[in-house]
Amino acid sequence: MSATAKCAELGITLPPVAVPVADYVPAIQSGSQILTSGQLPFVDGELIAVGKVGDTVSAEQAAEAARTAVLNAIAAAADVAGGLDAIKRVVRVVVFVNSVPDFTGQAGVANGASQLLGQIFGEQGRHARSAVGVASLPLGSPVEVELTVEV
Repeated sequence: MSATAKCAELGITLPPVAVPVADYVPAIQSGSQILTSGQLPFVDGELIAVGKVGDTVSAEQAAEAARTAVLNAIAAAADVAGGLDAIKRVVRVVVFVNSVPDFTGQAGVANGASQLLGQIFGEQGRHARSAVGVASLPLGSPVEVELTVEV
């Protein structure tokens, strides 16, 4: 089943490509790969959560934010690729988690992004991944996601 058909089956609509919050482009192609800039969990131009994971944002809320951020990354990659179905494989995902110092559940938060990629792309959505705890993210976002795909 194509990624577009799978999204339709799951009731997922790709959002418009998020407008950059600084001086960069949402995604670029280099050879057969598309790399996205870090994507935040924006819905209709607003962050769905703000704050530190393990303090004002729960791990579950952060996982949902990672899902939203990776959906924004998919939209940016698909825009450069010429459509969602031009993406042949998810190569790598990096999830930055704005967390309190003693929070150690970054991998669980990143699963919000990874599981959505698996649902949309199936076996081709399995990827290499890093989940990294950080002291702060732009605009107070709890997560930021980078995506590398093959076209």
